[in-house]
Amino acid sequence: MASTEDKPANKENTSSWKDSIYNPRTGELLGRTASSWALILLFYLVFYCFLAGMFALTMWVMLLTLDDYVPRYRDRVPFPGMVIRPNTMEITFTKSDASKYNGYVSQLESFLQRYNDTLQEQNVQDCVTGQYFLQDDVEEKKVCSFKRGSLKACSGLSDTSFGYSDGQPCVLLKLNRIIGLMPRGDPYINCTVKVNRPLQMAYYPDEGRIDKKYFPYYGKKAHENYVQPLVAVKLLLGKEDLNKEHSVECRVEGTDLRNNDERDKWLGRVSFKVKVME
Repeated sequence: MASTEDKPANKENTSSWKDSIYNPRTGELLGRTASSWALILLFYLVFYCFLAGMFALTMWVMLLTLDDYVPRYRDRVPFPGMVIRPNTMEITFTKSDASKYNGYVSQLESFLQRYNDTLQEQNVQDCVTGQYFLQDDVEEKKVCSFKRGSLKACSGLSDTSFGYSDGQPCVLLKLNRIIGLMPRGDPYINCTVKVNRPLQMAYYPDEGRIDKKYFPYYGKKAHENYVQPLVAVKLLLGKEDLNKEHSVECRVEGTDLRNNDERDKWLGRVSFKVKVME
């Protein structure tokens, strides 16, 4: 008798479970009729179309305020950082083994391709030494050429190994581009070695000067052919300097550009290590 009485209850539970998905008596699917589902879908369709329209409108208004040539906000990076080539913080090689320094030489040669005379002669402009090259009223900006020949012993022209085969390696230094930057004073790069005994160095161009005629920079789109001025430093290591690690720090001096911010060790300066073995 007990099993017979349980059958209607089980049938009722099964029917109740199926009705929660689709109820044939009321025509409800998941608790809603067809008209109810149509209304709620229509609501969400209108709601999301409105949100998409608002988003498109705000993006359109924002784009109207942007300039294709100058970023709207430039206060986050007011001073340039300094970059070294070859792109490494530790230059270690054996001067008698070309395979140990060919990687550095290849990086320098590849980097200087843009500074070849054949390319720079196409962008020759009469720029006055020591003066800013202002072109605010000119739509297509001109550039002052920087020929790799001005790097002399570190140009890779007279010495294709950039001094690495002699154990007197060259490194190239440049400041990062910042639109509108016009450094005051007479900027130059100076390098020091963190040892008791000073290390002899040669700078190209002379005294590591960065001519102000290469400033200001007007942006990648406006200043399409612009190349940054370089300073080459040749480390004149003697026999007594070989097989020793030298910590070198280079800073931009003679200007208002910041080079002593302890929160950013790359701001206006760069540090690297050099070890040349026989």
